[in-house]
Amino acid sequence: MVFCLLALYSCKTRKQLPVSRKADTVAIKPVPVTVTNYDSIRLAQINAIKLKQVDFNTFSGKAAAKLNIDGKEDAVTMIVRIKKDKEIWISVTAVLGLEIGRAVITPDSLKVMNRLESSYLKKPFSYIYQYSSEQVNYKMLESLLIGNAIPEILANSTDLQASNADMVLNGKLQELVYRLIVGPDLRVSKTTMTNEAAGQSIDVANAQFIQSGARVIPSQVTLSTATKSGSIKVDMHYTKTEFDGAVEFPFTIPARFTPIN
Repeated sequence: MVFCLLALYSCKTRKQLPVSRKADTVAIKPVPVTVTNYDSIRLAQINAIKLKQVDFNTFSGKAAAKLNIDGKEDAVTMIVRIKKDKEIWISVTAVLGLEIGRAVITPDSLKVMNRLESSYLKKPFSYIYQYSSEQVNYKMLESLLIGNAIPEILANSTDLQASNADMVLNGKLQELVYRLIVGPDLRVSKTTMTNEAAGQSIDVANAQFIQSGARVIPSQVTLSTATKSGSIKVDMHYTKTEFDGAVEFPFTIPARFTPIN
């Protein structure tokens, strides 16, 4: 009974403060394509979006999530920790806090531990290309988890258009075609990346923005990937977030665990 009460107490979180997505001081309006003003207006608006990106040293978040792998869906709790530019740590737990898996992602590697099957995986970062395009990198994953725009999309070569109150950025990263939708507050609402030749797509939607300290981030992040061999969808609702606190990335593989390919 004591352990159950402790588990219930640990699930309580501070009330999230919703943020209204009011229009930023930089107006979002159609950009007339003329020789004299198109580039200057486009660059000014892209720079305004850059200023809205969340900057941080570390991030820690707890999320209620639905994890769907190839049509099989489970309700889980996810703990996400990030050390900027260096490491992403994710723990997935089921009912009553029973951890079922843990992952560590760095710019060079990927490690996954499956506690249910007593197995683990160690691969180079390129292993994720089975589920995404080869243009995807560590910085992209880091950005998507906290609602930032992918840095490459905010390149000066990006095409920019207006759609109602939103701003739409279109472009291409080699074979990867992207579309970024930015709301009137200059924060990212949706990111879509598609490689039609390889049959791969990534779709990320951000909703229900909240105040997290001095920062504004989406409390709901839905990430979907699809390839010819399968699909993964993660619908995360952050219930607790913290920036620039102390974070740890424990990942010790028990001796009885077996490696898998």
